Amino acid sequence: MDWNLIFTRAVEAGIGTEAVIYALAAIGLNVHFGYTGLLNFGQAGFLAVGAYGLATTIATFGLPFWLGVAVGLVGAVVFALLLGIPTLRLRADYLAIVTIAAAEIVRLVVRSVALEKTFGGTDGLEAFSDGFYALNPYSPREYGIGPIGFDHRTMWVLTVGWVLVAVSCAVVYLAMQSPWGRVLKAIREDEDAVRSLGKNVFSYKMQALVFGGVVGALAGFIFALSRAATQPDLFSTELTFFAYTVLILGGAARVLGPVVGAAIFWLLLILVKTGMEEAVNNHVITFISVNQVGPINFMLVGLGLMLLLIFRPQGIFGDKREIALDAR
Repeated sequence: MDWNLIFTRAVEAGIGTEAVIYALAAIGLNVHFGYTGLLNFGQAGFLAVGAYGLATTIATFGLPFWLGVAVGLVGAVVFALLLGIPTLRLRADYLAIVTIAAAEIVRLVVRSVALEKTFGGTDGLEAFSDGFYALNPYSPREYGIGPIGFDHRTMWVLTVGWVLVAVSCAVVYLAMQSPWGRVLKAIREDEDAVRSLGKNVFSYKMQALVFGGVVGALAGFIFALSRAATQPDLFSTELTFFAYTVLILGGAARVLGPVVGAAIFWLLLILVKTGMEEAVNNHVITFISVNQVGPINFMLVGLGLMLLLIFRPQGIFGDKREIALDAR
């Protein structure tokens, strides 16, 4: 077995574009779920709105790159308002129902045949990333340390992505140390008590939903730009559940929890997958084929998540009290 290949791929995954995307998605969920207690099961919808806002503006309408970024961010704000206005005055589980349905509606709309000329249908959109890569300061060569390396395009995506992760973490930290953040955490603990003190709970919840949704849109930008294409079925509910796994693994209501969770999740996912593939190819494991490695890998991820929730539900940095929701 090629152990060097196994560990190289695992480390690259732990610091690669997938880790960046899921770190940003989980940071947004951390604002929703970790700090405010909002059960948002539609984070994939915010990523889709960001990605398609950017891609459609450029590829379909031929407008500038930065305008596409603005459209994606505004789209995330509008999407949050549409979700929050009818649900945030109700119990937490109503938001969960609406968000998971709304994310699927977004996915089905952008893949619909009727809007194929605008959103590209099931094939998605391409030819929108040239403006982003035109800003690339890296020359065309391999960058890395030892066997771990990335090409110049990936390095540019990673540089921008990890900067966005760092900025998002800093903003979340400052926000949660402010009086505004303390109100959000109080809402998570007991919103009736907060309401009795004269605070507008609905307004604070809406602000948190918008904040986390905008961070999710940033993840959508990186998702689309890293592939130089966007396709609707990439934004399925699986994406949201993986982001929750990342958040719970790192620790809810901890600023760096989503970042550590994303790095560990992708490192372990690729480590196990590549290790099993090498074992099958070298006949160390003979009772499965290479085609079965993928499904078995996800089964192991599910088992690992169940064990995590049983033995350490607060994650690596978390506190059990942070994930106890009052869903009244």
